[in-house]
Amino acid sequence: MNQTLGQKLFRIKPAGSTTNPPPGHAGTGLARTMGLFPLTMIGVGATIGTGIFFTMVEAVPKAGPSVVLSFLLAALTAGLTALCYAELSFRIPASGSSYSFAYATVGEFAAFIMAACLLLEYGLAASATAIGWSAYLNNFLTNAFGWQIPELLRTPMIVSGPNGMEIHGGHINLPPILLVIMCCVLLIRGTKESATTNAIMVLVKLAILVFFVVIAFSGFDINNFKPFFNTDNSKGFAGMAGVTAAAGTVFFSFIGLDTVATAGEEVRNPTRNVPIGILAALGIVTVFYMLVAVAALGAQPARMFEGQEAGLAVILQNVTGKTWPALILSAGAVISVFSVTLVTIYGQTRILYAISKDGLIPQTFQKVSPRTQSPVSNTLIVCMVVGLVAGFVDSTYLWDMVSMGTLTAFIVVSVAVPVMRKKMGESLVKGFRVPFGPYVVPGLSICACLYIMKDLSKTTFTVFAIWMCVAVLTYFGYSIRHSRLNDSVVR
Repeated sequence: MNQTLGQKLFRIKPAGSTTNPPPGHAGTGLARTMGLFPLTMIGVGATIGTGIFFTMVEAVPKAGPSVVLSFLLAALTAGLTALCYAELSFRIPASGSSYSFAYATVGEFAAFIMAACLLLEYGLAASATAIGWSAYLNNFLTNAFGWQIPELLRTPMIVSGPNGMEIHGGHINLPPILLVIMCCVLLIRGTKESATTNAIMVLVKLAILVFFVVIAFSGFDINNFKPFFNTDNSKGFAGMAGVTAAAGTVFFSFIGLDTVATAGEEVRNPTRNVPIGILAALGIVTVFYMLVAVAALGAQPARMFEGQEAGLAVILQNVTGKTWPALILSAGAVISVFSVTLVTIYGQTRILYAISKDGLIPQTFQKVSPRTQSPVSNTLIVCMVVGLVAGFVDSTYLWDMVSMGTLTAFIVVSVAVPVMRKKMGESLVKGFRVPFGPYVVPGLSICACLYIMKDLSKTTFTVFAIWMCVAVLTYFGYSIRHSRLNDSVVR
């Protein structure tokens, strides 16, 4: 039966259903090998690290000591959305996360636009964290061996200078490229091995952050919190404007919540483990973010954060007057950021896998190795793109773009809750449900996301608009014609 354009744009894939696989792809699905603990560690691994190890250098100059409110605002917003994620992941335990939620509720076109947001979010997040890894690696090598990576091999070609974009010919940030290659090898070996490795690295990361908090508090000075709000309005960041601008910068670090949901198709008992994993990861992350932010600001005046490489390691060195604490912190950061990059690339590949299964992008992205049960071609393509961006582009261009993608994804997830309730009926929604009905928490989540989004830069909105135009052209040029729902065969 021929479908009208309107029917194609708003057609949905019912929750829990699968479209017919293409010829030759039967029996090549992802294996359910992951339990609750490694799933929670994926969420923690994708979240803790980025917002603490790197973005304070970007966020503190905007908000000053009140950046602790920025982390709190971001955590509150993420918490509201986490409740929405928990309910939807109970109803739709599939790979693709926000994309799958949108496809089952608001329709195919909106789902594809959401997929474009997720690809922007995950791809740039992986590149940005890999870039930050380079600074801590260099700090570790300096303190351990007295050797630095040559500047030509640890600075990108495209950088943000005082007068705008600058091109530095002959420069390449090599360490991030090597990190992405290592993540690629691990992911190709299989999900179970990657999840186990990630869990170990996350536990090391938490121990390192506890180590930082204990030492940093020994140099705590309450005067570093005065004045609490940024008083310099030359860039429009005075008072609460700086708080919300900084919240937009650090918000991308809560991408870990979405990463938990992307793993739905590889989790044992997903209707139970995915909601618990999301909420548990959020709780762990919020506690650590607040502790480290307060300790760091108490140990160092806000003015010193701007432009500071390997900031937490430098703080420990200044507090103690010795290099060994900085050496330990840098080593821990090197391990920690490895885990963040690993799970972010993992999330990107699983979203592409889900989109490809629905026919909206080429079949290459859903081909799974019969030996490792991982999407090898998909992983290779993602790592190539992530590595090139990380090696040649300054991270200054990436942070806010990732936050924009994350905030947009969170808004769609919040909208999907009342839509899902209406489609399925209150009596059908069993298990975890958002408290206070289907409108209060999702509505607050949407308002909080929009409040943070309003203070992102004009450049961010411009680039995001261009990316959305590319997504729309791709949908009408390829996806709408190749969708598995064209034949309305859904089982």
